[in-house]
Amino acid sequence: LQMARSNVKGSKKDTPADHSGDLSRLRRIKGQVEGVEKMIEEKRYCLDIVNQIRSIIAALKSTEGLVMERHIRHCIQDAVHAKDNRLTEEKINELLALFQKR
Repeated sequence: LQMARSNVKGSKKDTPADHSGDLSRLRRIKGQVEGVEKMIEEKRYCLDIVNQIRSIIAALKSTEGLVMERHIRHCIQDAVHAKDNRLTEEKINELLALFQKR
C-alpha cells in the first residue's frame, strides 16, 4: 500500500501519514485470504467460502476507511492550512478522481 504524503513544503507534517497501525489488520486479512485458499483446496461448502470472502471485504473496507481518514486529517488538512488554493484544489481533485473510480 502506498503511503499518503503531504505536499506542503516546509510544513511540520511534510512526512507520510503513519499507517503502521494498519499492518496488523493487513496481516490478519492476509491470514483470512490464506484460509479461503485452504477452504477451496479442501472443497468446503460454497457459502462458508462466500462468508469468509465477505468478511475479508469488510475488513478491507474498514482498513480503507481508516487510511482515508488519515489522508483527510493529515494531507488534506495540511493543504487547507497552507492557504494554498492550488494545492487545496489539487487535493480535492485527487479525492474526486478516487471516488469516481468506484
